[in-house]
Amino acid sequence: MYVRPIIGITSTLVKLNELSEGVYVHQDYYRGIEKCGGLPLVLPLTEPELFQRTLDFCDGVIFTGGEDVDPAHYGAEPHQQLGPTLKHRDRVEVEAIRYVRNLDKPLLGICRGAQVLNVALGGTLYQDLPSELPHALQHLQKAARGVDSHWVHVSEGSRLHQVFDSTKVRVNSFHHQAIRDLARGLVVTATASDGVIEAVEDPNSTYTVGVQWHPESMWATDDNMLRLFQDFVDQCRR
Repeated sequence: MYVRPIIGITSTLVKLNELSEGVYVHQDYYRGIEKCGGLPLVLPLTEPELFQRTLDFCDGVIFTGGEDVDPAHYGAEPHQQLGPTLKHRDRVEVEAIRYVRNLDKPLLGICRGAQVLNVALGGTLYQDLPSELPHALQHLQKAARGVDSHWVHVSEGSRLHQVFDSTKVRVNSFHHQAIRDLARGLVVTATASDGVIEAVEDPNSTYTVGVQWHPESMWATDDNMLRLFQDFVDQCRR
């Protein structure tokens, strides 16, 4: 009997109107997990202890994109261009990342998820790339989600290098924050041509990968991003 690994997918809150407010995650995440043989489980933002109990049922966890991370979590004051934050989500996910890491379950951080991973382990962020790193590329692309916009350079010997079998891949880009000071235990495994960190890994864990781009919106048309999702699901199955 074929058993699908249970993949937890973090969510945020969206308010459609006065009568409709609640859990939201882009459909590309769970469709990608389903495509690669996983059983997606969208995780609501409960209190941290209850959230951790739901993580016990998961074989792996995706920390998804979304709001800016509150700079208070890394001891900084808010920049003028800091975007919307969700303090409850920050608190839940910072603790959840540490919990998942203690259990050594596979963890994939995407965009905000990679940033929260870095913050949870003691790193910091650029709060606004255009003003804090003026030479940076356009990292908040105007094109559709599934369209690639720039190259990233992948480190040889990294997990991503094994997945892509290349030191250079095209990615999409929808962020104005990025990793600044790298947390202890993480290594940089991909960068953009402007030096912005695009991926990190923990080589001493079973599987801890964070990517700054959005592979969930590219897997349907890009074999590299499909392989990334497949590699994660396969690791969760093991």
